[in-house]
Amino acid sequence: MKLDTVLKNDRYEISFEVFPPKADTAFESVRAAVEDIAALRPSFMSVTYGAGGGTSRYTLDIAKDIKERFDVPMLAHLTCVSSTRETIRRAIEDMKTAGIQNVMALRGDLTPELAESDRSGWAYRHAVDLIREIKESGADFCIGGACYPEIHPESEDQKEDIRYLKEKVDAGCDFLTTQMFFDNNLLFNFLYKIREAGITVPVLPGIMPITSGRQVERAIKLSGSFMPQRFKSIVDRFGHDEAAMMQAGVAYATDQIIDLFANGIRHVHIYSMNKPKVAASILANLSDIIGKC
Repeated sequence: MKLDTVLKNDRYEISFEVFPPKADTAFESVRAAVEDIAALRPSFMSVTYGAGGGTSRYTLDIAKDIKERFDVPMLAHLTCVSSTRETIRRAIEDMKTAGIQNVMALRGDLTPELAESDRSGWAYRHAVDLIREIKESGADFCIGGACYPEIHPESEDQKEDIRYLKEKVDAGCDFLTTQMFFDNNLLFNFLYKIREAGITVPVLPGIMPITSGRQVERAIKLSGSFMPQRFKSIVDRFGHDEAAMMQAGVAYATDQIIDLFANGIRHVHIYSMNKPKVAASILANLSDIIGKC
């Protein structure tokens, strides 16, 4: 099922992101975790691609398997950083052959090596280049793109960031998913600004439950996310206790989602980090809200 249809549902919905293994030895454990999350019957699941396409060979296998076995709509990530046109066109054809109908078109993270390399000759330098390639291929995908409520770390300012975001939407993006954030007011302000700029496609807030103290440093490094004092206090108090931080992190994420729902958001995307217990706990906390609306 294409996600532009899923996103028209007038219900409260939760979807989950999972990631493929980095090595063959971890494939079975990752697949088991992904299957446990799929069994929760989310509105859809997305499968990441990996920096520089490092885990790309597993992305399609997992997406196809979950779609066929659990009948859960799948969103397969596709990154173009340092890729050739031949590689991308082959990936598009492979997705079509596998029956994948939804693709998340991303530039991809720059590894330290890629960041220092000469990028002038790359076939794709930005996500908008990949979106145009997908549209020109004739593939009938529902195309998603990323957005940053707190500004892309490589943008000069938010006005520039929103201008580039509109380019992606105008090129063929059907919906957007946000980078993680921990203060809902940042999202509400961002939504107001992009609507003023003429960006009208659905925007899915991306929520990452922080369930260990170690995740905080990585989350800040990846996204530069603002950490409210209330959240910092939770981590300071419970970050050293694995079970307590798990419970507190799920509670904080649940509180964010409830606030989003109460303010008109209908669909939230969870960066589940391949943790079925976290995914199940959040859904349990929202069972009456989702079940009755």
